[in-house]
Amino acid sequence: MKTTPPSPAQFHPDEWALRVSLAACYRLVALYGWSDLVFTHISAKLPASVAGEDHQFLINPYGLMFDEITASSLVKVDMACQKLDLENVHPVNPAGFVIHSAVHEARPEIGCVLHTHTRAGVAVSAQKHGVLSISQQSTFVLSSLAYHDYEGVAIRDEEKARLKTNLGDANYLMLRNHGLLTAGKTIADAFLQMYIFESTCKIQLDALSGQTQASDLIQVNPQILNGVAHAMKVQTGGLGGAFVWPSLLRKLGRENPGYDV
Repeated sequence: MKTTPPSPAQFHPDEWALRVSLAACYRLVALYGWSDLVFTHISAKLPASVAGEDHQFLINPYGLMFDEITASSLVKVDMACQKLDLENVHPVNPAGFVIHSAVHEARPEIGCVLHTHTRAGVAVSAQKHGVLSISQQSTFVLSSLAYHDYEGVAIRDEEKARLKTNLGDANYLMLRNHGLLTAGKTIADAFLQMYIFESTCKIQLDALSGQTQASDLIQVNPQILNGVAHAMKVQTGGLGGAFVWPSLLRKLGRENPGYDV
């Protein structure tokens, strides 16, 4: 039996706006080829105007491909990934939320956590030297990069303490033998950070293709890394991800509309 999706009027305006942005982010991740069937999450923290003092989040309905997620299908959960909107017919995957909850607990200012299992990201995460400073993109990542060693599928709460310690105040996290994660103040920030992270990894793999060794590559002068934060601010007019987000939504509207229902 086909069910009627909730309408925007059933949600607080701030929640609906967040739902639309997060649904767009899922579809953009699919559009750029970063999805892994129905696996991984992008989580967005609901503002205090909606959740009050509680920590509440929106995540993907487990089982839907990223390119079919809509604003109304997103599921509201608590820090333990327990469903709060029980009328939502879609299931969730609490085990997959362990990494996200660790980041949100450690960094209350973070509004969005984006995690991927791309070929390029996993490949670089398996390289001992990690991210090399060989591209302009890599300098942005290296200015705020942390690493976390692989402990198996992330389903155990005891791993969260180590995740928090390793993340620190970084916005880019390389999960060894696993994938990439970005932590942004907004959904737009997290997406732009992942675009840069993914590009960094692809460039590195291309540069290391064939018989090339890491020692053969030209490294960016370490002193340049000190000015990266300012350079990034200039590049985006001080708006961060918000600078490119409207153009991404226009692209999505042309290529995969319907996320905002």
